[in-house]
Amino acid sequence: MPGYPALPEGIAYGGDYNPEQWPEEVWHEDVRLMREAGVNLVSLGIFNWALIEPAEGVYDFGRLDRIVELLHAAGIMIGMATPTSSPPAWFRRRHPGSRLVDSGGRVVAGGSRHGFCPSSPEYAAASTRIAGRLAARYGDHPAVAMWHVHNEYGWANAECHCAVSAEAFRGWLRERYGDVDALNAAWGTVFWGLTYGSFEEVEAPGVAPPGQLTALRLDYARFSVDAHIACFRREREAIRRHSDRPVTTNFMIPNCKPMDYWRWAGEVDVVSNDHYLDAARPDNHIELAMAADLTRSVAGGRPWMLMEHSTGAVNWQPRNLAKRPGEMRRNSLAHVARGSDSVLFFQWRASRYGAEKFHSAMVPHAGTGSGLWREVADLGGELAGLAGVRGSRVEAEVALVWDWESYWALELEWRPSVDLRFRERVEAFYEALWRDHVTVDFVHPAADLSRYRLVVAPSAYLLSAEAGKNLHRYVEAGGHLVVSYFSGIVDACDAVHPGPYPGALRDVLGLWVEEFHPLPEHGTVTLGGPVPGGEAPGGPATGRVWSERVRLAGARAVRTFADGPDAGHPAVTCHELGAGTAWYVATALDPAPDGAGRDGGDLRALLGPVLDRAGVSRPAGVPDALELVRRGDHLFLLNHGDAPVTVDGVEGVELLGGTACAGTVTVPAGGAAVVETARRPEELAVRGVTLRGV
Repeated sequence: MPGYPALPEGIAYGGDYNPEQWPEEVWHEDVRLMREAGVNLVSLGIFNWALIEPAEGVYDFGRLDRIVELLHAAGIMIGMATPTSSPPAWFRRRHPGSRLVDSGGRVVAGGSRHGFCPSSPEYAAASTRIAGRLAARYGDHPAVAMWHVHNEYGWANAECHCAVSAEAFRGWLRERYGDVDALNAAWGTVFWGLTYGSFEEVEAPGVAPPGQLTALRLDYARFSVDAHIACFRREREAIRRHSDRPVTTNFMIPNCKPMDYWRWAGEVDVVSNDHYLDAARPDNHIELAMAADLTRSVAGGRPWMLMEHSTGAVNWQPRNLAKRPGEMRRNSLAHVARGSDSVLFFQWRASRYGAEKFHSAMVPHAGTGSGLWREVADLGGELAGLAGVRGSRVEAEVALVWDWESYWALELEWRPSVDLRFRERVEAFYEALWRDHVTVDFVHPAADLSRYRLVVAPSAYLLSAEAGKNLHRYVEAGGHLVVSYFSGIVDACDAVHPGPYPGALRDVLGLWVEEFHPLPEHGTVTLGGPVPGGEAPGGPATGRVWSERVRLAGARAVRTFADGPDAGHPAVTCHELGAGTAWYVATALDPAPDGAGRDGGDLRALLGPVLDRAGVSRPAGVPDALELVRRGDHLFLLNHGDAPVTVDGVEGVELLGGTACAGTVTVPAGGAAVVETARRPEELAVRGVTLRGV
C-alpha cells in the first residue's frame, strides 16, 4: 500500500494461515507451496490466544516464534493478528461477568468465538494486555508488514444486553444529551407516557412488547458501534507503543449491518474487508462489485485490502455452491479492479475440525492435484504481473448515498410496508448503473458531493435537516440528484420532520407527498408515457411495492401513474433548481429482467436520460455481461457471460497474457483481460469500438 513500505511490493496475495491446526512437519510443506503459488502475505495468529497465553499472565511464544522465522526465511510477509475475537476458555471461566448476553437476557454459551461483552472491563484489560505483549515481541520484526487487530468486529456480538453494557449505555447517553430532559425531547418519550425522570431509569433495549422506542434502539446501536471502536482503539494504541507498522481490522462490508463503517473508517491505517459471495444469487458478481465500490468509498477513495474471500464454497449458507471454473479468478480481479491492493482468502489450508471444515481454502482437502489448487497457483502468477496497478485509484462521476443509520432505522418495526428494505433500492439503482458500465462511489449524505455529476439517494429514509441542506446546495451549484420514495422522512431520532413528507427533501425536490399508498403483496402499478415536456422514454413501465400521492410545488411531472391508487398523479418528477436538477421516483422500478417475472429494465431506461443530462459518459454497445472498470492506467474487462466478446479500439499491453493489443482485445467466455492503456472506457465507444461475438 502507498506509504507502507513494509507491505509486499505489487498485489499482496495469500490468506489466513492457521498453522496451529497442523503438526510442524506440515508447516514446511505449507511454506514450499506458498512459494509455488506466489503467496507473499499471510494473516497469522488470529485464533491462537489460548496457545500463547495458556493461563492468565502465563505466556508461551515458542510455537509462534518458529513459524514467524520459517515464513521470514521464505520471504513471506506477515499480517500479525491479535487473537482477541476468541478469548480462551480460562478467561470465560475466570471472568463470568464478561460473557455475552442476548436481547432476551440470556447468557450466551461458550464453544464459539465472539462470546464476550464489548463493554466488559475484564475483556478490555485482557485484550489490551495480549495485544501489547505481541507488539513488544514482534513489533519491529522484519517479517511483520502490518497488524490485523481482532477479527470481524460485530460478527456475533454486535450488541450485548448485560448489566455492564446497560450502565455503559447510560453513561454514553449522559455524554450525548447532557440531561434527561434533552433525551426525552429528542426521543419523543411523551408518546405513550414513556418519559424518563433520570438516566438511571433508561434500560437497554431488548425483548419487549411491540412498539419499543425506536430512538432508544437507534441510540443503542450507535452506542454499540462506539463500544467496539473503543475495543479496537485500546489494542491499536497498545500496538503503537511498540510498532510503527500499519494497523487494521477486517470489516464486513456490506454484510455486517450493525457496524457503521463510516464511523470506523478513520480508525484504521488502511481499510480492509472480508467479502463472500451469496452463491445462490445469479447476479452475485454485481453484488461483489457493489461491495468493492462501497469498501473503496469507506476508504476515502484510497486503495484498500481484500482481507478474506473464498476460493470456492463457504460452509454457512443454506446451499453452499462451489464456484465454477474461472469464477474465483474473476472475483479476485473484480476486487482489484475496484481498488483492492490485495487478494487474500480464508484460509490457506482447509481445516479438518470445527465449524468451517467444509469451507474452501487455497489448499483444499483434495490437495495439490485438484483443479482448485491449479487455479490458486495460476492466479498468484497473474497477480504478480499486475504490480503496476498497486496504489492507483478508481475515479467515479456518480455517487450513491449510503448511510448505515438509515439502514437501521428503515428496517425497524411498524413501517408502512414490510417490503421497505434498505438494500433492495440501493442494489436496484446500483445494478442499473452497473449494467450501463457506470462506476460509482458511495457517499454519506452529509459528505462533500461537489466532484460528482450525479448523486442517487435510493434509501435515505433517515436524513438529517443538515444533510438535506447539503443535497440542496449540491443541486443549486449544478449537481444532478435522483431520489427514490420514502426518503427524507425522519431525523436522527426517527422523528418525522415537521410538515408534509418528504420533510428534509421537500425544497430540493419541489414537491410534497399527501399520503403513502404502499401496494399489496405482489401488487403493481403502471406508469404512463412521458407527459408533455417530459424527458423519460415513452412506453409503459411497471412499479412495485409503493405508490403515493405526489403534489407538485415547483417540480414538473415526467411520468404519471396510469392506474392504481394514484392514477393520473406524478410518478416521476424533475425539479430545476439553480444550476442543477433533482429527480424523484415514487415507486420501485426494476433494473433488469431476472427470469422471475419482473418486467425489468424500467429503472435503467429511466436513468439513461438523467445520465445524459448530467454528462455522465459511458461506452455504447457493450453487453451487460462484460464488466468494464478503469483503475489508473489499467482497463479491467471481466466477461461474466457464456460467449466471447471482442472489443476493437483498445491499444496497450494485455497483462494477464503478456500480449500487445494493437486495437483489439478478445475476452473469452468466463475470462478476463487487464490492459495497460491510457484510454478511458468511454473513449472506446467514441473511437468507434465495435463488439463481436455477442
